[in-house]
Amino acid sequence: MSNNKVLFVDDESNVLDALKRQHRKKFKITTALSGAEALKVIQEKGPFAVLVSDMRMPEMDGVQLLAKVKEIAPDTVRMMLTGNADQETAIKAVNEGSIFRFFNKPCPPEILESGIRGAIEQYRLITAEKELLNKTLSGSIKVLTEILSMVNPAAFSRANRIKNYVRAMAAMLKLPGLWQFQIAALLSQIGCVTLPSETLEKMYKGIKIDEEEQLMFQSHPAAGARLLANISRFEVISQMIGLQLLPYKKFNPPASSQEKLVQAGAQILRIILDYDELCFQGCEHEYACELLARREGEYNPKLLEVLKRIENENIERIHKMIDVMGLKPGMIVDQDVLAENGLLLAVKGQEVSFPVIERLRNFASTVGVHEPFQVTIVNRRRK
Repeated sequence: MSNNKVLFVDDESNVLDALKRQHRKKFKITTALSGAEALKVIQEKGPFAVLVSDMRMPEMDGVQLLAKVKEIAPDTVRMMLTGNADQETAIKAVNEGSIFRFFNKPCPPEILESGIRGAIEQYRLITAEKELLNKTLSGSIKVLTEILSMVNPAAFSRANRIKNYVRAMAAMLKLPGLWQFQIAALLSQIGCVTLPSETLEKMYKGIKIDEEEQLMFQSHPAAGARLLANISRFEVISQMIGLQLLPYKKFNPPASSQEKLVQAGAQILRIILDYDELCFQGCEHEYACELLARREGEYNPKLLEVLKRIENENIERIHKMIDVMGLKPGMIVDQDVLAENGLLLAVKGQEVSFPVIERLRNFASTVGVHEPFQVTIVNRRRK
């Protein structure tokens, strides 16, 4: 449903009454007698497609109001309707309020109506483009992670385990753009599609790998970064992923705010990936943190301190034997799940998703699956 909500702001009630009479049958009109009241209305009744403001108002003039609206509701299309039509006012309105149209009082109703309709169309284009971008972005991530879950379940499982830790750490550090950190975690292992599955299984099970396998594993961040570099809005994310194995002592001081964000993401990925590896091998939280602290120069000391405080959930784990038909999303398999022909279908520690369930059921109805197998059901409660 399209948004045709218009907010008129003027300190003269008779002007607002006239505007409502002229346009109430064409648009959904709301009014405010001051800038402060307008901001409150936006917070409580928004979003508005269009805001039309007077210039000369006490306490907060039109330019100041439009500038604030630009911050709190950037999609709302802003216009000015004023009797104070000097050049300086117009310049300020354009530069500070980023207005769409500028109208002089008195303005013929048909001209103002035409301007409002143009503004509503502009709002529709802005929000439609944003919605398309967000849906495309989330869809791309879903496809990439599901492909990874099929091609390399061990890598997908690891990425899925670390995502909440990475986001929680970024939130505790009050870093901007939390979505970038979570996506970087989810896609941190995407480069593993280039590696032999046997090598990854050894890595994740703590089995010693030879020098050639180690070199292959160390190349996966660069492969992942190359895969993601050309996706719109993924530039920072791809750089985070590319640097995820770099020790803290190898980083140079960041030269820009973007480089600072990239380094923070890469350093968080490094410490959480190694923490997850220790936990997966059976270490408790405190002992895992202690082992990481012994590795001098490997991790940002500030992140080590944050990691010690990050486990703030009371987790109840229920173990049970189950067959394929009893699987539900969110369960974690406690053992490798194999097809009757020996093909690995799900790796120990992997969180079950809908694509995993579908794959296992397809194999169960054709080739056959070794079942029942043990899973963990996790119930998380905040302390």
